[in-house]
Amino acid sequence: MHRTPPDAVVDLHVHSDHSDGTEPPRAVVERARRAGIDVVALTDHDVVSGWAEADEAGRRTGVAVVPGIEVSCSWRGISVHLLAYLPDPDDEALTAELEASRRSRDTRLQVMIERLRADGYPVREEEVRALAGDAGSLGRPHVADVLVRHGVVRTRDEAFEEILSSSGPYYVTHAAPDPVTATELVVAAGGAAVVAHPFAGRRGRVVDDRVVADMAEAGMVGVEVDHRDHGPQERAHAAELAGRLGLLRTGSSDYHGAGKQNRLGEHTTDPGVLDRILDLADGTPMLGARI
Repeated sequence: MHRTPPDAVVDLHVHSDHSDGTEPPRAVVERARRAGIDVVALTDHDVVSGWAEADEAGRRTGVAVVPGIEVSCSWRGISVHLLAYLPDPDDEALTAELEASRRSRDTRLQVMIERLRADGYPVREEEVRALAGDAGSLGRPHVADVLVRHGVVRTRDEAFEEILSSSGPYYVTHAAPDPVTATELVVAAGGAAVVAHPFAGRRGRVVDDRVVADMAEAGMVGVEVDHRDHGPQERAHAAELAGRLGLLRTGSSDYHGAGKQNRLGEHTTDPGVLDRILDLADGTPMLGARI
């Protein structure tokens, strides 16, 4: 049984520049240390490439690192994000699904850029890739960065609201697993699955409770309840649903560096909940410092 100190500060959802964050993994871990965070989960979209660097930084700074992935899923055209904690990064089925998603994102990026350029927006694929740097999973945030760079919008958030909205003319879907299938893959890979911000309506359409229940039946163990994109009503709904389904309740910052206003540690997870997640997962060990 794991025993995290009861006063530990735990943030279970952050991103680096290996997906759509703006800082390398080592900088994210170092910033977590300065913010007083004891345990941080690196959960880049559909990649594990940042784990090794986060591990080194965690050992050096004294931060414990939970290796994770934010798996991009889709249900009837609605985006669903699944946090996979401590899965085996070499699991063949999970790896194949993540690779398929990344390939589809590349194709999607090209089509999106073509649509934007046709309407006069100063977006070139070469510039998007250059700004994305080490990102192994390219997406709309990287296109938004180019729009910010050229002064079309001031921030990523503004780009998403005005130009890159999922209901707008430039949005292009990409291949992504059904969330129940993704849950099964994560569990089979030894990971603990938690649905991320399931009722964040400001991001677009959200799934209904039945989908979350189906994910729980497939082995999902928790719901990210406390999140910036959940208002009081959404938070209460998520907490009630987690209780009704017997799921763990997590909270996190969803930190992206300069890419979003989210602050490290602005929402956190109870250390006892982290212990349950660690006990339920057996795909890969913790990284960074010892808890």
